[in-house]
Amino acid sequence: MNRRAQAGPRRRLVVLRHAKSAYPAGVPDHERPLAPRGLRDAPAAGRAMADADWIPDLALCSTAVRARRTWELAADQWGTPPPVLVDERLYAADVPELLEAVREVPERVRTLLLIGHNPGLEELILTLAGDGLDDTLDQVRTKYPTSAVAVLVWHGAGWHELAPGTALLTDVAVPRGKKA
Repeated sequence: MNRRAQAGPRRRLVVLRHAKSAYPAGVPDHERPLAPRGLRDAPAAGRAMADADWIPDLALCSTAVRARRTWELAADQWGTPPPVLVDERLYAADVPELLEAVREVPERVRTLLLIGHNPGLEELILTLAGDGLDDTLDQVRTKYPTSAVAVLVWHGAGWHELAPGTALLTDVAVPRGKKA
């Protein structure tokens, strides 16, 4: 890693790009709904997160309709979903805005789910990851598609310590739902 993370408990940042959205005529970008594929893929992302034991203690979600619906469909796959904070800063956010929101998360949260948009999420992952397991970094550099889930782990006393190059990218998955 480029820079050693502070000592402290293991923390996990799970980054979920919203599921595939539709482009209905006359609908502003912020209000776009999920496309049929997105309606299948968002629950698949939730199931994949449950199967991998990536269930968060807290979720931060963009205010965009497609992000909030992705959250709802993914979280419906878990027994008891964690609390979610819908944050307007996450819509069309760049890395500094995303980091600002993440760094405000309470210390008690060990696993945080961040649901938002590209290119910000992809850039955040690549900024935070000082290293990656297997080909995870190459996967993100090549394409971070809709419904993609990336997992970054690091050690720190609190989220305010999360800094560029201090995390390890351990997993990247692109869950897809099956057509009926």
